[in-house]
Amino acid sequence: MQFDQLKRREFITLLGGAAATWPLAARAQPGDRMRRIAVLMGYPENDPEGHVLIAAFQEGLQQLGWTVGRNIRTDIRWTTPGDTEALRRAAKELVALQPDLILSHSTPTTATLLQQTRSIPIIFAFVSDPLGSGFVASFPRPGGNVTGFIVMEPTMAGKWLELLKEVAPRVAHVAFLFNPETAPYAEYYMKPFKAAASSLALEVISAPVRDGSELATVIAIQAREPNGGLVVMPDSFTDAHRAEIILLTARYGLPAVYPFRYWAQQGGLLSYGCEQIDNFRRAATYADRVLKGAKPSELPVQAPVKFVLTINLKTAKALGLAVPVQLEQSADEVIE
Repeated sequence: MQFDQLKRREFITLLGGAAATWPLAARAQPGDRMRRIAVLMGYPENDPEGHVLIAAFQEGLQQLGWTVGRNIRTDIRWTTPGDTEALRRAAKELVALQPDLILSHSTPTTATLLQQTRSIPIIFAFVSDPLGSGFVASFPRPGGNVTGFIVMEPTMAGKWLELLKEVAPRVAHVAFLFNPETAPYAEYYMKPFKAAASSLALEVISAPVRDGSELATVIAIQAREPNGGLVVMPDSFTDAHRAEIILLTARYGLPAVYPFRYWAQQGGLLSYGCEQIDNFRRAATYADRVLKGAKPSELPVQAPVKFVLTINLKTAKALGLAVPVQLEQSADEVIE
């Protein structure tokens, strides 16, 4: 008994008392061993949203008994959207580490990882069209070494148009902004976007941009047309350039709808979409199952469950728009 107590005291002393602060669920269990999780992000390292997502994933793991530095270690690589060579290099480095599993951020990161491995389990947190991209055989039974969580159903594109028309009734033609290199799934959203535009008597303009330098030109051209509007597609490139896009739409007085909450929080007019952070928390549950022996081929691809409508009244006022009372009341968050 005394010997066991001595060993325990020595162990706690060695760790500087850190073990005493671990949550009960995260304390060591019999048979624990260090496991390795690699993470490939489609954001540059200086993007604060990327760090929020990683923290959510790690918090989700900790709630399930996995603590970084105790029984798991994480190796993270950050990449700038559109930098294909850097993405390929990062994927290759992570696969070479032979981790127990890889958390993949987006469609481009997942496609690149699958070029490097068909054996290491991959969990994607934010992919638009895994079936159309060839990542999985079906949602219920993915069939390979990859599974995870999608961004949104493609019909969301129609909802963005409806919201834009509701908040800016005079809009007559709408540009759909995306980067074809980082959003190879563009048609996934474009088909329902065009269908909704037809029912709303709106003209649709495809607005691909391949480089940040093209953003100002594309947005300026759209703003020159009377009664123009903009919808931004879910895309790691547009996400990484959101500050510039929001600034340009404000400069040119162009009403725009965005896919995620933080766009409206950072000055965008209106956003509607799923919570990225929730997808990363849910990805932790799949990581837990894989670490305990489950196969990705047997874990169904899941759709998001939490959606948020955010309206920035300050931006609406600057654009000369009166937000309908009913729309404002239906919002999850109103920024004044």
